[in-house]
Amino acid sequence: MPATPRRATLATVAASAGVSVATVSKVLNGRSDVSPATRSLVQAVLRQHDYVAPAPRRESPGAATVELQFDADLNAYSMEIVQGAVAAGAESGVGIVVSVRGGAERTTAWARALVAAGRRALIAVTSEMTARQPAALARARLPLVLIDPLNLPRTRVTSVGSTNFAGGLAATHHLLSLGHRRVAYVGGPATAGCNQARLHGYRAAMEAEGALVLPGYVRSGHFRYRSGLAGGAAVLDLPRPPTAIFAGSDEMAIGIMEAARARGLRIPEDLSIVGFDDTQIARLTSPPLTTVRQPLREMGGVALRTALRLAAGERVDSHHVELATELVVRGSTALVPESRA
Repeated sequence: MPATPRRATLATVAASAGVSVATVSKVLNGRSDVSPATRSLVQAVLRQHDYVAPAPRRESPGAATVELQFDADLNAYSMEIVQGAVAAGAESGVGIVVSVRGGAERTTAWARALVAAGRRALIAVTSEMTARQPAALARARLPLVLIDPLNLPRTRVTSVGSTNFAGGLAATHHLLSLGHRRVAYVGGPATAGCNQARLHGYRAAMEAEGALVLPGYVRSGHFRYRSGLAGGAAVLDLPRPPTAIFAGSDEMAIGIMEAARARGLRIPEDLSIVGFDDTQIARLTSPPLTTVRQPLREMGGVALRTALRLAAGERVDSHHVELATELVVRGSTALVPESRA
């Protein structure tokens, strides 16, 4: 693992700009007794060195905060993560700040702002990271933990997830055990690591049972309702539509349910559906959704405790933690109807 880049100091910036340390300090503090030309020069050198101001001293452990950052609007999945992180934070005397910020906005200035706000660490959820973003955080000496990352940068990054492959395998085996052979998969982004693992589990189960994955039976999108609605409509309109669908998330499964109802299909009499996550909405659907339970609250708690260990300079046992998934059978799956077998 490459050494952590050494953070620039006031003395480093002052030497590069050819001014005194006091002048650099005045620029950082917004003092007016610095000429515009000198101020511009110092600011340019600060940017050149990726200078990050030291975090403010904390008067008590209770003042510590960890940022929990999402890259899209919060939904049922997000709230499970939040509740787990908040509960773990309360046990550790650490506050949780929840924010939504797109990946493209994550720059050196973003890392500086987090440090300036006194954050102990950053937990990013279902985020796509470029190699520059973890590097910016490393320069700022701000620990990073990813939850269900869409990708893993080449640099070593600590992450928390679940046994997505095993979950995909269990979901598909469940449908196959009910007699279904025309089983489709409607999942999230094709390049997302968690989605690829669920898809591989689906394909492995189909292959083990000698069930063909027919053309058009695999769809990718986002782990959201609209993608489930569109993906469900696409596979249900095929010349040989599936009798069962494995959805990459509970929210997608709800969209598939709506697409099925719009076509006059009953669930589970005409179509069986399995989701993934086991969020609260899985228990509120009609019928209740059979799904793969992803221990989201536990993942939020593990991520928080791991981030605090990294912030304290401790070593972690593993840079990637996977928590076990579990199939939860409810009312959205049933034996394949003889008329559609």
